[in-house]
Amino acid sequence: MTGFMFATGVENSAPILAGGKRLDEYEACGHYARWREDFDCVQELGLRFLRYGPQLFSTFLGEGRYDWSFADETFGELRRRGITPIADLCHFGVPDWIGDFQNPDFPRLFEGYARAFAERYPWVQIFTPVNEMYICAKFSALTGWWNEQLTGDRSFVTALKHMVRANVLAMRAILEVRPDAIFVQSESSEHYHAVLPSALERQDFHNRHRFLSLDLNYGRQVDAGMYQYLLDNGMTREEYDFFQHNTTKARCIIGNDYYPVSEQWVLPDGSLESAPDVLGYSEITRQYFERYRIPVMHTETNFAETGDGAAVRWLRKEFANVLRVREAGVPIVGFTWYSITDQVDWDTMLREARGVVNPLGLFDLDRKIRPVGEAYRELVAGWRELTPVRTGVLTLSI
Repeated sequence: MTGFMFATGVENSAPILAGGKRLDEYEACGHYARWREDFDCVQELGLRFLRYGPQLFSTFLGEGRYDWSFADETFGELRRRGITPIADLCHFGVPDWIGDFQNPDFPRLFEGYARAFAERYPWVQIFTPVNEMYICAKFSALTGWWNEQLTGDRSFVTALKHMVRANVLAMRAILEVRPDAIFVQSESSEHYHAVLPSALERQDFHNRHRFLSLDLNYGRQVDAGMYQYLLDNGMTREEYDFFQHNTTKARCIIGNDYYPVSEQWVLPDGSLESAPDVLGYSEITRQYFERYRIPVMHTETNFAETGDGAAVRWLRKEFANVLRVREAGVPIVGFTWYSITDQVDWDTMLREARGVVNPLGLFDLDRKIRPVGEAYRELVAGWRELTPVRTGVLTLSI
């Protein structure tokens, strides 16, 4: 890789909420009607990379049946404009006919969808097959907020093993169509801090649990405690062995997402509180890189625009952390402010569809640039010649 990937994304979360209502961020943020303007905004900032994908729930109509009409328009326009998509194929929700992430058929069905996408758009090279597998499994099947809305370790392990298997099968299918494909595993990067000694055991559990999705995805053996946890909660030895034989790691980039809520205090009663920026992005990224030893991309961050410059300060701080990681020799290949426009209802983590606009974007929902957008444009122009790593060797090429 010869260039650094400055990127943004169009927020496309689409989980099912309580009561069976789906919250489609494309609809909530006006993207269906204003997608050309959104692409204009990307180009206004001088960006060449965009995290973007068709909505799985409305594109995947049934096994072997697809409606590519909106994707044909949008991906065709991205190609015409020279914007490189990082194709986001499953972002927090599945079609109604599949049900939810407890469905054991999901991995096989999604494999077919990923292959069909790659065949229809053979010019697309970079993919995120299943976005934030750990977060999606947690919010769907451990905290009970989304989709199946379950609240147990067994339902969490079931959702997680199905998502990671779907991701692995999708990568294999895409590589059969495009052998030079690259996969950016956008995943939450987390760390937990004990407030008192009595919380140390729970802190240790969380700090091992956070790696489960990537450990399985990259075929890394989990420790004995996590192996027992997986088997106690429904994963079979045969299922675990499937992940140990994954051979796609050489085509992967760790996409780590970092927000003010990425670090948490662990209280003695086991509850959690936000611990904003205690270690920071650079230290947590170092932990993930040392664990997996593959290139890294900062795939999500944002901060609410409050009128006091806080979002601009967060942008500059996060990018300073990216530079710190690079100076330490970690092959970091890109940075992303997510998303191009403001979002809706993330103040409740998409637990309620209230229509509350969250001022997190580079542009507002009228497509007017925010101060953080202006600062990002300046940053991109100034650092355009940055290379992905100062020392060491990067094995992937785009």
